[in-house]
Amino acid sequence: MSADRPISELFAQRRPVRSLEFFPPKDEAGLANLHAAATALKHISPDFVSVTYGAGGSTRERTAQACAMLRRDFGYTVMPHLTCVGHSRAELHDVADRLHAEGYRNVMTLRGDPPKGETTFVPYLDGLRYGSDLVALLKARHGDFCLGVGGYPEKHPEASNAELDLDNLKRKVDAGAAFVTTQLFFDNAAYYRFVERCRARGITVPIVPGIMPVLSLKQVKRFTEMCGASLPAQLVTRLEAAAEIPDVVEIIGVDWALDQIRGLLANGAPGYHLYIMNRAKSALAMAAGLAA
Repeated sequence: MSADRPISELFAQRRPVRSLEFFPPKDEAGLANLHAAATALKHISPDFVSVTYGAGGSTRERTAQACAMLRRDFGYTVMPHLTCVGHSRAELHDVADRLHAEGYRNVMTLRGDPPKGETTFVPYLDGLRYGSDLVALLKARHGDFCLGVGGYPEKHPEASNAELDLDNLKRKVDAGAAFVTTQLFFDNAAYYRFVERCRARGITVPIVPGIMPVLSLKQVKRFTEMCGASLPAQLVTRLEAAAEIPDVVEIIGVDWALDQIRGLLANGAPGYHLYIMNRAKSALAMAAGLAA
């Protein structure tokens, strides 16, 4: 297969870049559901899609399978995720070589979360400790990789303070990252402050806001606790009033996300990245809302 177009070229067009994130299924039934979701979303023509990498590298084969299917069956530009977790340097070289040989030119480059059951990150034997190390390794191995990295508008939960977190992000960009995609947030002011602080620190690459439409109050509370994001009181009040009735919660979640995206684009965001949890319905509803 021919080499993918670097995502950095899309940002150079100075138009909103739209992307979706899938997670790899756990079994064949999940793969069929992912295929159905990708089919439904094909007509909204995202600029690219990404596929996550399970904690501890637990889904690495499924990630590869999902990436291949999304490219082969739908012609998507696919950005696989890759983490440091569970890999030696030699294994990461092998993964990088395989991705490059298969035509992938865009990689979401992350340190990764500790394996299930562990609370602190410990580098694998002869592995890497930081996301910036992985950026440097991939760029040294294949200089034409276009690498995305993660950013935390409300600070990474493991960072002792916001300034240290920003230092870590700058190291990733200085190592060769082409753009930043943020962790989810529900208050646009957090994104605007984050971008302002990044620019003041000399981080000039595009900073893409990551948006997740709420599908469940219980679920979103778990996610925000994991990633250090806050939930606006107004959103919580609306979700509590919905009493976990799925259709009502989804309407509220889509409406909130639509307001976020409209505001972000009006204030100069370079696009948006949707965390859709392999659910086509909410992504399609947002596409319809933005087209209105």
